[in-house]
Amino acid sequence: MAPKQRRRSGRSTPLCESDDSQLAESEKMEDGTGSWDDIDWSKFEPFSRSVPETVADILLEAEHVIVEGYGIFLVNTNEGGTLFVTNFRLLFLSEGSRDVIVFGTIPLATIEKFNKMAMKLPSAPRLSERTPSLRLLQVIGKDMRVIVFGFRPQTKQRRAVFDALVGCTRPTRLRDLYAFASGTRFNDTNPKMRLLDEYSRLLGMGFYHASTTAVEDGSFTISNEWWRISGINSNYKMCPTYPFALLIPKCISDEDVLQSSTFRARSRFPVISWCHPGTGAVIARSSQPLIGLMMNMRSNADERLVGALCTELAGEKQPRRKLYIADARPRKNALANGAMGGGSESSSNYFQSEVVFFGIENIHAVRDSLSRLRDYLDTHGTTSSDGISSFLRHGGWTWGGGNLSSMSASVSTLGDSSWLTHVHSVLAGSAWIAARVELESATVLVHCSDGWDRTTQLVSLASLLLDPYYRTFKGFQALVEKDWLAFGHPFADRFGMPTISGRDNVLSEMTRQSSTGSFASQPMRQASGSFTSQAQNSSSMQTSPHYSPIFLQWVDCVSQLLRMYPFAFEFSSAFLVDFLDSVLSCRFGNFLCNSEKERQESGIFDSCGCLWEYLAELRASEGSSHVHYNLFYDPSKHKGPVLPPAAALAPTLLPRFHLRWACPSEALVGEVEAQCRSMAKRISELQKEKGGAEQKAKNIASTVESLTAALQNEKQISSSAMNFARRASKESAAIKRAVQSLGCKVRFSDNGNCIVDVEGKQMETGQSNTHSPLKRESDQTTSNDEETDLGVSSTFMPEDADSIHPASWACESLCPLRSRDGVCRWPDAGCAQLGSQFIGLTANFDAFDHLSIHDSYFPP
Repeated sequence: MAPKQRRRSGRSTPLCESDDSQLAESEKMEDGTGSWDDIDWSKFEPFSRSVPETVADILLEAEHVIVEGYGIFLVNTNEGGTLFVTNFRLLFLSEGSRDVIVFGTIPLATIEKFNKMAMKLPSAPRLSERTPSLRLLQVIGKDMRVIVFGFRPQTKQRRAVFDALVGCTRPTRLRDLYAFASGTRFNDTNPKMRLLDEYSRLLGMGFYHASTTAVEDGSFTISNEWWRISGINSNYKMCPTYPFALLIPKCISDEDVLQSSTFRARSRFPVISWCHPGTGAVIARSSQPLIGLMMNMRSNADERLVGALCTELAGEKQPRRKLYIADARPRKNALANGAMGGGSESSSNYFQSEVVFFGIENIHAVRDSLSRLRDYLDTHGTTSSDGISSFLRHGGWTWGGGNLSSMSASVSTLGDSSWLTHVHSVLAGSAWIAARVELESATVLVHCSDGWDRTTQLVSLASLLLDPYYRTFKGFQALVEKDWLAFGHPFADRFGMPTISGRDNVLSEMTRQSSTGSFASQPMRQASGSFTSQAQNSSSMQTSPHYSPIFLQWVDCVSQLLRMYPFAFEFSSAFLVDFLDSVLSCRFGNFLCNSEKERQESGIFDSCGCLWEYLAELRASEGSSHVHYNLFYDPSKHKGPVLPPAAALAPTLLPRFHLRWACPSEALVGEVEAQCRSMAKRISELQKEKGGAEQKAKNIASTVESLTAALQNEKQISSSAMNFARRASKESAAIKRAVQSLGCKVRFSDNGNCIVDVEGKQMETGQSNTHSPLKRESDQTTSNDEETDLGVSSTFMPEDADSIHPASWACESLCPLRSRDGVCRWPDAGCAQLGSQFIGLTANFDAFDHLSIHDSYFPP
């Protein structure tokens, strides 16, 4: 009784406090030696039942918690934690670290169905009724996931989670989806304008750059020599599932188009999907003709419209090109549709035509095939939903007995799923269409029953093979928006989502039925217990009968082409997986509803975010190094179409998508792209280091260059100074000679001062009395050095050479007998005489300048 009291008081040991014991239990489960009854479920009950604060940081914008469950056990990975049901997803957090466990976290829209399961544990005889059963919740996803949550006995948590899933996974109204609550953070332009831009590109007129005004007033009717853009369906009255603008032959009037629409199922008459820019060959699409029960109905307007698709061949003898009518269905299915008034064309009614059947199965066969493949992967995967060790977890060989890279569509490899067989059929049909258009310049008209499932797959994939623009990010977006969204692939029906105003709500098409106990088909699960159906409240939320992974199959086909031609695609397989996950989650509004008309009426363009902008923002965060970019992309190697030979069409599983949940360790095994991306990352780091080193070298070179320039400048200054010194030396020599001519000796001292020695003659007596200072000075000098001549040394610096004449400057500057007041103390010297002569000559010249021509030559 003690343990029960502890549970009631809420004092059970949390997961984080019993790591050792739980680790031992997990090891037992992984080794296959343990059983379900070994799990002590009370250990997963935490102290607090309040929503942790860390969840607020994990939730997206406008996402809120509806129901939470504590002490939940994820059977696939043997982890315990807390399960939250929000308005967008199932969120599973680890009990100890509070980290998001990706395997147990899935968007609500990605859930295909979910079931209540119960596993009866073995017990002693006569005590079977007292043995409790484990409470399990199985969640099956559209992304190949099979999740099983285990709940503690004697709690109502599983019921609360189940009821929340019933109300949230299939809302009754379109606006109850999370896409409308999240806002328009990733909003962009109207897709109608992008459709007109793509039409303009196909017509060879470049991008039209259409505006909202052109869409509203219908001024988008442009044309070339053969084709024109028609606005006959601008109000969606003629064909509600076609776009507002259509590309049709220029020679066909709108009246013929209207008559032709009455001859085709759901009024989906033949229109151009892609046209060859050089030859004029086209890929057209439509629905099946309504030939009646007797299969003899005809339409002249339809025959004229189809015939106009085959323009004349330039420079050929044949007046018109050949027409191929490609029926995507098996022949027997086409004949069976005759009972409902449908069927296929007769080649005799269409000039120079040939009808070809591709034998591609319908949506129901594709849905069942993917379901069988998912069960097969879950059974043999490392994260099997039964929680028991699989063959791989015992260290066995790669499941199927072969290498994943060489896996084919054989039954022995993937059981009886036939998934790769269906993928091969679509690839083969698309390659055949592309070859006829490119090699024969023929026109191909493609249709199935309604013209929006298999037709869309074939037309878009053939365009991808022919046009390299569609193999880029922008082109891939244009292709999906044109052939899938604009031409009315019913995404709401194929994904099991509601449409506008609750019309065709999938809840009205779903039935509640007892669980079938699908786990019981696996014998290993009978070792420790058995799954049984619950009589009460064991309902299984089933999907719509119109649900089918048609779009998923097409993306799988694109991945096969990417594997065959890695140099031809700008995007990688990681981009395809993220793109597909975003589409399945219904987080954005691009892929809601069934047609362009419904999306316009529901206001999705103005109310929801855009998936393309979200993916573009992801790529912009890391630039060309982002995982979405294909490292091998080289547009120069595949400038034109890629036409795979029939022998090369051997599809394999896409590891990033098919194996990421069932066998995560093998999801990236053999991925050359992952290895090259790691090497490219290292190369990028080395390039950054190289760039830094080069920049440093440039800086050093620039510094050396500036120092060299400065040195050169210094050399020039030094050379100029030397030249100036030479000139000054020459001038000094000239002055020295001039002074020496006056009877003086000039020499320069070491400190740069000029010393002038003035030589004198024997003085006369009379003169000695007059010039007593000179006499005393000369006597003193003579007494100091009797062997030398009479001389006086003086140091001078010229004050203002420009203000006096040269003679005065030489006299005042160089003469040592010149007094400070300007009086010469040696008037009999030659310099004084020269100065007086110069003054007299100057006076004569001044007097001559003052003479006038009017003066008389002879005095009176």
